[in-house]
Amino acid sequence: MSVWFNPSHAIEQTLRQVAATTEGFSADFEPGVRPADPKFGDYQANGVLGYAKKNDLNPRELGQKLIDAALASGQFDPELIELALAGPGFINFKLSNTFLWQWQLDYSTKADYQSGAKELKQGRRIVIDYPSANTAKQAHIGHLRPMVIGQAIARLLDFCGADLIRDNHIGDWGTNFGTLIMKIKHEGIDLTTLGDDALVTLDKLYKEGSALESKQPELRDVSRNELVKLQNGDLENTRIWKQIVEISKVAFDKLFVQMGVEVDITLGESFYRDKVQRIYDELTEVGLAEESEGALVVWHDEVKKFSRDNERPYPFNIRKSDGASNYASTDLATVLYRVREFKAEEIIYLTDARQQDHFQLLFLTTKKWFKAKGYPLPEMSHVFWGTILGADKKPFKTKSGESIKLQELLDEARSRAYEVVTAKNPDLPEDERRAIAESVGVGAMKYADLSSNRTQDYVFSWDRLLSFEGNTAPYLLYAIARINSIFRKVGLDPEAPIEGASPAETEAELILARKLMGFVTALELTLNDLRPHFLCTYLYELAGAYSGFYNADKVMVDDEAVKARRLILCARTRTILKTGLELLGLKPLERM
Repeated sequence: MSVWFNPSHAIEQTLRQVAATTEGFSADFEPGVRPADPKFGDYQANGVLGYAKKNDLNPRELGQKLIDAALASGQFDPELIELALAGPGFINFKLSNTFLWQWQLDYSTKADYQSGAKELKQGRRIVIDYPSANTAKQAHIGHLRPMVIGQAIARLLDFCGADLIRDNHIGDWGTNFGTLIMKIKHEGIDLTTLGDDALVTLDKLYKEGSALESKQPELRDVSRNELVKLQNGDLENTRIWKQIVEISKVAFDKLFVQMGVEVDITLGESFYRDKVQRIYDELTEVGLAEESEGALVVWHDEVKKFSRDNERPYPFNIRKSDGASNYASTDLATVLYRVREFKAEEIIYLTDARQQDHFQLLFLTTKKWFKAKGYPLPEMSHVFWGTILGADKKPFKTKSGESIKLQELLDEARSRAYEVVTAKNPDLPEDERRAIAESVGVGAMKYADLSSNRTQDYVFSWDRLLSFEGNTAPYLLYAIARINSIFRKVGLDPEAPIEGASPAETEAELILARKLMGFVTALELTLNDLRPHFLCTYLYELAGAYSGFYNADKVMVDDEAVKARRLILCARTRTILKTGLELLGLKPLERM
């Protein structure tokens, strides 16, 4: 006997199949299965009510008809799942204790969970655009979120069966290069002599160049000309530009290793410089683009703030008045390239909330352009986030008002975690304390970010994120370490099969078994809206359910069958907590 890995999905599919051959239903019936209020069952199908109203039918009669047909189909074993009509036509599904326990026996490893979760994305070709670092600038605290949120979403998509391409679409062709090249030429700087802190120097040079432009406005024209020369292939500017890009790449690769960021391909804006003319031509050809004050723009009159009738007109500017390309030009070229070359069915962009208007315009323009040309339109979504705040509820900065550098933040996370670990376990060898501090410090910083609803601001607090209480990384990492200690005591491998177990029967055992089954629902909920905090909340609740079970039911009992089943529950909790934290980019520890 085996049971469904994802009951919600299986119930949805089965009801759809049954309805297709049941009188009163049609092929467009959607069962609408979702988790239920625990008082009524595990899952509830809400689709009958809306379908009945739409077709002027009695929802309770229709609901009972679907229940009878489902039971007659033989696809719902009464010993495993109970169906019941409720309210004005809802169908409740309650999983039996037998089902709950069989699920623990059928699915025991990370590979099992991944095999079951793959049906969520089923090979869908997805391009995720992250972390899209800007060249010539040091990474600061603002780069934390695209790295952390991006890697979590990417790992989740990959785990759940997507055919994924991680594209690091770097900003290496923008206005700042004109300013930087102007400053480098003005000072006669040889970039090959900058040494290990080359990116720090480039960052400083850009700021100095911007300040110089403010004092001498005529230099802005010089900078703009340097950018146009670069974009037109000037050899000297191209040589300087390549050095800047390489310096930036070396620095960011070092950060990516520390942050666990994985990329499959790096195609910056510069890659599309010979592809933007097609964008200008095609958008003009289909009547979307037009000249406006020397620039080439697209209007979207159906959206008030983007219409030409607005008090402050806000078109999508796809080519500057001086003929230079911009973000809009290269972003449009990038969409077309990803669809044609990568066969992308879906594209996910990650940036902060300030770029919402840009992506709304990009998506609107792409939709109209692709429809006019007959190109396959991918699903496009913008994953954005709020601001990291300090204790004063203002954007988190240094005392001097500068953005906090990401490398400095990582170093401080390790240092603070090392102090906490040393205070708790002073007798551990230093190398082990350092290893624990690496996992706890960096992991705590990531988890504090991920556990917050990404569209909201959150307050950065070292005390909170390094706490061993509440929904924090240390709390969850410690829960895994505590389970590891149980298996060390009994001399068993927590990933090895455990034989001779009797079925779960106590209230605490069944609560934990039911919560373990909720893993796939948490994955689905997280991917539906690309919000990692849903998975964080689930892992925290699972750790709480485990704690309740551990306090209520002693694991080391004389009855071998009872001990075996409780060890199985310990092992399953460990595997799901480990899997979940790894998907979020954290490194679980053997001991803490």
